[in-house]
Amino acid sequence: MAESDQNTNRETIINHLKGKSVLKQDIYDHALTIFHDFGSEIKSMADDLKKELAKSDKRINIDYHDKTNFETELKIADDTLIFVLHTDVFTFEKSDVLWKTSYLDENPDRSFCAMIMIYNFLSDSFKYNRNQDTGILIARIFINMENHFFVEGKKHLGLLFNDFEHQIIDKSKIKTIIETAMIHSLELDVRVPPFDEMNQITVQEINEINLKTAISTAKRLGFKFTAEGENIT
Repeated sequence: MAESDQNTNRETIINHLKGKSVLKQDIYDHALTIFHDFGSEIKSMADDLKKELAKSDKRINIDYHDKTNFETELKIADDTLIFVLHTDVFTFEKSDVLWKTSYLDENPDRSFCAMIMIYNFLSDSFKYNRNQDTGILIARIFINMENHFFVEGKKHLGLLFNDFEHQIIDKSKIKTIIETAMIHSLELDVRVPPFDEMNQITVQEINEINLKTAISTAKRLGFKFTAEGENIT
């Protein structure tokens, strides 16, 4: 390889590191601050609900804690919501409808987003260490360098915030996202699995665990969520 080609390659690498890599790091650092805002709001809401419910029925458990810098857990009675900040920064496929907007056309760097995911589990899955139980992804929140954001999710979670070009994330919108996720999870009841999926159990599962922890449970069967925006069923 000629020396001129090597210099060109080196310049290309340096330009990428100074440009795109710095941009991604800035977006991630900013998203981490926003994720902490989610945690603060979740804690405030949990404390408020706990005080209110203690007046009527102390059996209803409301709990919150930060599991890591990237994961926050909110337990609301039978449901547990897990908020996760992905450690990578994403952009969108060129076929995505977002590229047809003037917002991204004017500045493609606006397409790079951090992603916060919200999962819904049954609280008993953690209580009884049912490691085979599954949670469902109910929302993904995408936030770019300019604080523009949109939410991809089920029902109201995907309808309230879908204007990426004009929506700016703030504490008020964070609260609305959390409240909507809570309402959706509380309204999503546990479905009975098909009989044939539960007609066998091993002796080891009975002896080493107990019947409660041996039967894997999910809130909703047939769940589907894709990056192309298909509905969750």
